[in-house]
Amino acid sequence: MITLRGVSKSYRSLLGGRVPAVADVTLDVAAGEVVGIAGPNGAGKTTILAMLLGFLHPTAGELAIAGMRPRAYVEQHGIAFLPELMALPKAWRVEDALRRLALLAGLAPGRAREEAARVMAMLEIGEHARKRVKALSKGNFQRVGIAQALLRDCSVAIFDEPTHGLDPVWTMRFRGIVRALRKPDRTILVASHNLDELDRLCDRVVILDHGRIQRIVNVGGASRDGGAGAFRVRVAGDAVVACRSFTGATVLGAHEVELPPLSVEEFNTLLARALADGVQVTGVTPRARTLETEYAEAVGASPADVA
Repeated sequence: MITLRGVSKSYRSLLGGRVPAVADVTLDVAAGEVVGIAGPNGAGKTTILAMLLGFLHPTAGELAIAGMRPRAYVEQHGIAFLPELMALPKAWRVEDALRRLALLAGLAPGRAREEAARVMAMLEIGEHARKRVKALSKGNFQRVGIAQALLRDCSVAIFDEPTHGLDPVWTMRFRGIVRALRKPDRTILVASHNLDELDRLCDRVVILDHGRIQRIVNVGGASRDGGAGAFRVRVAGDAVVACRSFTGATVLGAHEVELPPLSVEEFNTLLARALADGVQVTGVTPRARTLETEYAEAVGASPADVA
């Protein structure tokens, strides 16, 4: 559904030089996927989203949505989009704002009223329908932002920091909204600093830093390079002796060792070698690497910094 091939974007600085924002990004996002985008401030997340929406053009490389240039796709099919910082005229009332946005999205007047009522019910903001935007709390305004993104039934949805300002209850409810949006023909992108939410919502998480993809993590624990995480192995005999057969293992206790991150194939090869050496294995526990750990390694931070 979404393809990026060697995409780069740079800006001209005040001194006339070029400042790279995104560098040589190649990525495929299939229909039916929910993909997260994470990275430090300035990593290039917003620039990539802006190019996918057709707001910016790449300096180099190609982007396509369903084989079309992003702007052409948006104009023909539309994209459900929640910006990180949504702005609406403060004097507008919530219900009127959603109707106007529905009209701008190309819906007929009668349909615009219906869809505004539907999304207000979904986000439970009907009680605020006649309030002016300036009177809303941060969390309620964020719910209006999510509501406007759902006015049309689009095949591509992009959410930028969607849980920002939401309380814990609505953060959980947003997960339900994403689950309900999942369809085999729909692609969903979620950019966020909240790694826990990305871990819960996404199939894969793209980690950016300095404008480049540093790592793509399958939320199940295996990263792009096939790593399956560390393994803990319990043995019947002395763990110190067992370490001689498990290359790179660390002793955890009298009868337990931990192996470094290995692919499943590498682990099975090492296990077969240890069994051939006479090591008696009584249990194996895979320890999936957390998204937080993967992120910290990818951006050169410690887990404590991420937390």
